[in-house]
Amino acid sequence: MRFAFFGDVVGRAGRDGLADHLPALRRRLDLEFVVVNAENAAAGFGITENTARELFDAGADCLTLGNHSWDQKEALTYIVREDRLIRPLNYPILSDAPGRGANLFETPRGRRILVINLLGRVHMDSLDDPFAAVDRELEKAPLGMVADAVLVDMHAEATSEKMAMGHFCDGRASLVVGTHTHVPTADAQILPGGTAYQTDAGACADYDSVIGNQKEEPLRRFTTRISGGRYKPAEGPATICGVFVETDDRTGLALRVEPIRMGGRLKETVPSLEAVGA
Repeated sequence: MRFAFFGDVVGRAGRDGLADHLPALRRRLDLEFVVVNAENAAAGFGITENTARELFDAGADCLTLGNHSWDQKEALTYIVREDRLIRPLNYPILSDAPGRGANLFETPRGRRILVINLLGRVHMDSLDDPFAAVDRELEKAPLGMVADAVLVDMHAEATSEKMAMGHFCDGRASLVVGTHTHVPTADAQILPGGTAYQTDAGACADYDSVIGNQKEEPLRRFTTRISGGRYKPAEGPATICGVFVETDDRTGLALRVEPIRMGGRLKETVPSLEAVGA
């Protein structure tokens, strides 16, 4: 199976970037399934039904969230109606968080992909243990038996926590990929047990910015320690950043993982199927 994951969509620029590039990428890479982290899609904070619809129309099959899941209050009710929208799995049971933190999808080719969203705990909102939560979910839908592929979006601040999650899931997931820090890392690799891994997919955002936001307000806060208003998404052309994975149809483990960067300011890199004789 060939699928792709794209990092945090920041505002209008990120949404437009996906709309401009994703349809052609789906064809070019023969993508069977596409997951997009959308927790910053609505003006940089959360998600709305309209912004979600734009991303689905652009070619996303599933949207994951993170620490800004509920910044737009309509998300609390929209997620109940939209099973393609996935919030972090590790909310406390007593919180009665709406929606679901994992879902098993069937692709148009009849294969099943499990998508799991987790929220880290280091320097983040304190939720339940993401390691225990993902362990339970992987036990319920084992790779190569119930699921043909498993994708884990680890939305976390600390690179160490993301790396630990990759090794914890190694051999049980097709891809563990980090989100939240909005900068693509250079460590795309296949771990010893066969799980593809990248510490952060990066963002779908204007990179003439401070992690996707217009520069003035972050600079003001860093230099004066005084807030002058809300952060606002940068509005220039976006680079869409993500990860491409090809799996073994027998095991669901990764055969190949490569970064994707297209458009905007960052150097373009797009996998070539011809390079492997596809």
